[in-house]
Order: sequence, then structure tokens, then C-alpha cells
Amino acid sequence: MEKKMMILGASALQTPAIKKAKELGYQVIAVDYDKDAVGFALADVKLVVSTMDLEEVYRQALHYRPEVVLTSASDGPVRTAAYVNEKLGKRPDLSYADSFCATVKSDMRRRLEENGVPIPKYYAVEDFAGFCEAVERLGGYCIVKPADNAGSRGVTLLDKRRSVMQRMDEEGRQEGRKEGQGFCADKDGADGLFGTGNAVAGQGGERAGGLEAGLDEKELEEVYAYSRSHSRNGIVMVEEFMTGPEVSVEALTVEGETSIVTVTDKRITPPPYFVELAHCEPSMLEEGILERIRQVALQAVRAIRLQNGPSHTEIKVTPKGPKVVELAARLGGDFITSKLVPLSTGVDLVGASVELAAGQKTDIRPKWQRGAAIHFIPAKEGVIRRIFVPEEAYGLEGVEEVVFYKKAGERAAGIKSSNDRVGHIITSADTPKKAMETGEKVLRLIQVEWE
Repeated sequence: MEKKMMILGASALQTPAIKKAKELGYQVIAVDYDKDAVGFALADVKLVVSTMDLEEVYRQALHYRPEVVLTSASDGPVRTAAYVNEKLGKRPDLSYADSFCATVKSDMRRRLEENGVPIPKYYAVEDFAGFCEAVERLGGYCIVKPADNAGSRGVTLLDKRRSVMQRMDEEGRQEGRKEGQGFCADKDGADGLFGTGNAVAGQGGERAGGLEAGLDEKELEEVYAYSRSHSRNGIVMVEEFMTGPEVSVEALTVEGETSIVTVTDKRITPPPYFVELAHCEPSMLEEGILERIRQVALQAVRAIRLQNGPSHTEIKVTPKGPKVVELAARLGGDFITSKLVPLSTGVDLVGASVELAAGQKTDIRPKWQRGAAIHFIPAKEGVIRRIFVPEEAYGLEGVEEVVFYKKAGERAAGIKSSNDRVGHIITSADTPKKAMETGEKVLRLIQVEWE
């Protein structure tokens, strides 16, 4: 009888896992709420079911009896996979109880705090009164985000003192004078992208900068409503605003032992929204900082008790050291794992995670070290009139692909989440700096006209 694997999610980010499962000889049962999900074309069985519907996915699993139930690059289905595997009597690689610590930010923060993992000051609130109190405790300068969602949805910066950009500019100049470098300049001096620069606001429960909040209730209500509307469980997180370069750590855990494959630098939009616009690997931070990042990531993975499977840990390198932004018991999205990791290391981390789930041996030893980067094309507010890419852009050395998600005639509302991106450019080179430079050249050549 043919072996069966149920994969939760059939988007473009999940298709590499579907392809690998087919290579391993599995009949693939793909589950996605979107009937037009691209991964369905590769699957043997197409189930138009929400991956968040635990009981329906379990009912389908009882019917099809897969040997393996997994997800690849989505947060929510991590809980569903853990639930279904436990109900089917399979040994969970992450228990259902622990899966909440990898998907719900309030549970995650609590577990990391209990295990001494460095994190920002935070409050998990369930109503507007609690929200106002948390904002006041953080001095009116804080990150507000839904406890149960991903992709930067519902995330914003609340600053009741003065403009965010003014503050960042001032702090950048101050730190530049202290360190003898400009704001956010990395060790290679690459265009102010991934380096250090600012001081942490509100660390350890101190009022941010010691300034009064001067809160406006109507604006607070709008911020709270915006974030809560994106929270599946209704809980809103209010957190200390951390500054400094941000990275993600891509790793695989086998029988409780975690191996780090690479560290990825990240570029994010300015406040008030925090949408990822570029990734680059390997990280260009200096080795001493990278070692501290790796140790914090390993500590975080141990805290959520992951036994087998991939992890993607986002970390801010604050002036007081690396602190965990978020931790996911899945592969990194945004094509980090499926595209950048193979280009920069030669490691098929997607394939390794599928092999591991199938009970096979894996090999994630890097075969080489090169640079790889992805740049996302941000949307503006309006209707796309025209998208044009000159032949010169495709002809540049190191351009791996240029892909568009939107087309002429589509409307966009600016960039507030990862859904608000027009497309992406993937590049590779001998070094990460060169890969970034090539991506930026292509980005400048692409013409997106807006009505």
C-alpha cells in the first residue's frame, strides 16, 4: 500500500515540501482553505479545509490514515499537526500543549520567561482597560500586536511622545557619535542596513525614556481595535520597543538536539508597521555577536521542548544583548528556507524536515558558503497601472528569479503586512553583501506605476 503524507497548507511556500514528499514516494494529501492554492496541482488528494479547523482535519486524517501529518512554513497549522498526531496516537515531535508556546505569543513569552530566555518587557491584555494600563507602564512607547497571528498582521508601533522617525533619527545620531559609526551601519558599511544603532526603550520595566505618555483615548482605541481585529484568540500583546539589527536563526532539531544551519539578516519597514522587505544570508554581523545569537536561539528551542522538526527564531540584537522577538516551530517563510538556504549553504532544509518527519536520516551539513538575498517590492496605496521589468534586470549576474504577486489593475492599500507586497527578487553571489547589492540594482530598475 502506498504511504500517505498529509501536508497542512498548499500555498507557494508549502509546495517545496509537497514536491519532496512526492520524491520520497508518498501519496500527498494537501489541506488548504483556498480552493485555488497552487500546491493542490501537485497533490494526490485535495482537501479544501481550513488548516486551523482541528476537528475537521482530524476527521479527514481518520479517513485517509496518513503515516505523517505536518506543515512546512505556516504558524497556525503547527498546532493542528500536533493535535492530529496526538489524537492518532503518533509520537509527537512537538506536543499539542507545547505547540501553543510556538504559535501564540502570550504563551510563548510566558514559557521563554520561565526558562530564562532573554525577551522584551511585555504584557498580554484581554480588554481595553488592561491595554491602557500596559501602554502607560511602558511610557506610551511600545509595540502592539495580536497574540495569535503572523505575517506582521495587526502589528504597529504606538508612540505618544513624538514622531517615531524623529526619535529613531535622534537616537541613531547619538549612538553613531558613541560608536563612531552611522545609524544602522553594518560591519561592512553596507548602506545602513543591518547594523547596530539605537538604545532599547523601556527595558526591564522602566518607563520608556522616563517621559509621560500624554495618551489620547480615541487613538488608543483605534490602535487596540486594529491589533485585536487580527488576533484569533482576542489577546493583544503590548511589548517594549526593541532596537538594533534583527535576524532569524534557521535550525533543525533531531531527537532533542538542535543544529543551526544559518543566521539570516532582515530588513524591515520603518515604524509604525514592521513588514519584512529583505532577507540576506549568511548574516553580516560579526562572529562574536553571532555566537551570542546562536546561544539564545538554542535556549529558546529547548524552552518550547521541540523534539524533532525545524525552527525559525527571530532575534533582535539590542544594546543589552540578543532578545527573542518570536519563535516558530516550522521552517522560515518568505522563501528563506526554500530558496535562500540552498543558495547560501547547499542544504535542502525543506527536504531534510520532510525526511525527518518521515522517520528518515537527514544531512544538513553545509556544502558551501555563499551569499543569497531576497528583496520584496513594496506596495503603495492605489491601483497598479503598469509593471515593467527591463531586460537589463534579468541579465544581471546573480539574479535567480523575479516574481510578481500582483498585476496591473489590482488595488493596494500601502504596506501594513506581508500580503502588501508586489513581488520579490532573489539574488546570489560570492558574498552576502554582493547578493544584496545586486538585488538593490534590480529593485531600482523595476518600474511599478500607480494610479
